[in-house]
Amino acid sequence: MRSWSRTGIVSLLVLVASVVEAFAYEVSIRRGIEYVDHDGVKLHGDLYHPVSRERNRLPIVPVVIAVHGGGWRSGTPDTYKHWGPYLAEAGFAVFAIEYRLSKPGQKTYPAAVYDVRAAVQFVRAQASSLAIDPDRIALMGDGAGAHLAALVTLANAEPAFSTQYKSDPNASTPATVKAAAVFYGMYNLTEQWEHDQVAQPLDQVTGQFLGSTPMANRQLYFEASPTSYATVDRNKPEFLIVYGTSDEVVDVNTQSLAFQTALRQAQFFAHKIEMPSAGHYWVPDPFNDPESPNIYVGPRLLRFLERAFGVPPN
Repeated sequence: MRSWSRTGIVSLLVLVASVVEAFAYEVSIRRGIEYVDHDGVKLHGDLYHPVSRERNRLPIVPVVIAVHGGGWRSGTPDTYKHWGPYLAEAGFAVFAIEYRLSKPGQKTYPAAVYDVRAAVQFVRAQASSLAIDPDRIALMGDGAGAHLAALVTLANAEPAFSTQYKSDPNASTPATVKAAAVFYGMYNLTEQWEHDQVAQPLDQVTGQFLGSTPMANRQLYFEASPTSYATVDRNKPEFLIVYGTSDEVVDVNTQSLAFQTALRQAQFFAHKIEMPSAGHYWVPDPFNDPESPNIYVGPRLLRFLERAFGVPPN
C-alpha cells in the first residue's frame, strides 16, 4: 500500500482540483472568422470559446490571441488546435490567427506585425459579439509567432507599427494587452541572424523576413526586435517565457534568457519555464502525448493567465 506524505496529499488534491476546473466548460469552435483585410488579403482566425455546462451559454471570458510559428513563412492556426480546447475548457477563449507569410524574394515585415496588431484591435472592438472581456486580452506565440506576439505587446503604438492601415475598421481601437506567453521565440533579430549563419546557413529566414541583413541596415534589426522595447515605461504587461534547453534553431542564451533579463531589468514581471532537453517546435503536440512539454507547461500557463488577468475566469 502506497504511503502518502502530507506534501504528496496536498499535491494530489491540487491536481484533482485542476482537473475538475479544466472540465468546467464545454467548447464552442468557430472557424474562419475574418478579422481584417490588408492589401486585399483577407485574414482569418479560429475562435475556441468556453460554454457554460450549467446554462449552455457563452460567458464573458478573457481571450488569448494565438500566433503560430514557422519562420514567418509557414504555419497555420491549426498549430493551436490542441491548445484552443485545452484553454477553453479552463475558461479562457483562444483566437488562433493567420497572418501574411514571407515568400521567396518577398519580405513580410512589418506587414505581419500589423496583422497581429489588427487581431488585437478586432477582438477588443468586437468583444461584445464575441463574448470577450475587452480588458483581459493576452497574446501567445511560438517561434516566429512568439516574436510577433512580443513585439506587438511591447511596441504596438510605435510609428513603425501604427501609421499604416488607417482605414482599417478598428484602426482607432487600442492594441494593448495584459500579458504575453511566448515559446522558444526570437527577441533579438541581430543575434538570430548571426545564429542562422551557423545553424541554418542555407536557410536565411530572418533576413528573408526583414528583407535585409544587419550589415546593410542595423536600425531595421533594432526596430524589429522586441528586446529593444523592454523599457521601464512599457512594463505593464506580464510575460511568460517558455523554452527548451536543446533548441538548435533558436539560441536560448541570446534569445529567451537575454530577453527575460532585459524585461526584469526594466521591472517587468517576467517568469520563465525551462524544459530540459526539449528542442524547437513542440507547441502543436497533443496533450495526450506523455513526452510533450505541453503536459508540464499547460497547468503553469493557466496559473500565469489567472495572475495576469487579476481574477479567475467567469
